[in-house]
Formats: sequence, structure tokens, C-alpha cells
Amino acid sequence: MPQSVWLDQLRWNDEGLIPAVAQESASGRVLMLAWMNREALRRTVEEGYAIYWSRSRDRLWRKGEESGHAQRVLELRLDCDNDAVLLLVEQQGRVACHTGRESCFFQRLENGSWNVTDPVVKQPREIYRSHE
Repeated sequence: MPQSVWLDQLRWNDEGLIPAVAQESASGRVLMLAWMNREALRRTVEEGYAIYWSRSRDRLWRKGEESGHAQRVLELRLDCDNDAVLLLVEQQGRVACHTGRESCFFQRLENGSWNVTDPVVKQPREIYRSHE
């Protein structure tokens, strides 16, 4: 199947983006939610490493480009509505979140308050300083 055909089958939002959930393949833990445009998804498939669209920087963002914590993509799945993708990844360096935690989903609602449940694995200042 020509490359553009599978990309055309996705339901992109009005900004040309699709939500992408990264899940650790070995543990099943959801690591993060990010966004992809066509170029990010195409390059992710071609290169085998997660590349996202940074809405704040308005550019492609290779996961781990600053931190060294890349995500090797083992499998890619599309949801039933064709409007969200799931990346089964091998997270390198044990840290997926910019806060230094394994997952971006480290807060749990308990009795009407968000409580931090996961420890910081590595301080962000150590992560980003070492890969500048």
C-alpha cells in the first residue's frame, strides 16, 4: 500500500493533528499523550522512534532529543474511529515525563484532590542539562 494511503485513512483534527498515546510495551503502563501531524507519524514509522508535533514549539519533536529518553516504537495501532493512535514503545532511560517521572499520568484523584502518586526518578535539571 502506498505510504500516503494509510495516512489518508486517519481522521485528523482541524489543526491536522491526531492524539498519540505512548504505552510501555513490557508493562502496559500508559506513559504519555502527545500529538502527531502527518510528517511526525510518517517519520515515526520510517525511523522506528517516536516523533511528535510540539504545539508549544510549533515544530517536530523527537522524543528524547534533549533528555536522551527516546521511545523505540514496537507497534502502532489505530482506534476504532481512526482518530487516535497508540504507540507500543520501549521507553529508554525509564523516564517518559519532563517532570522526571516514568509516566506523565502521576496524579490520581482522591477525595476531590489531585495527589501525586509516582516519585521523581531523575531530576529534570539533571536530565536536560546532560543533553544540551
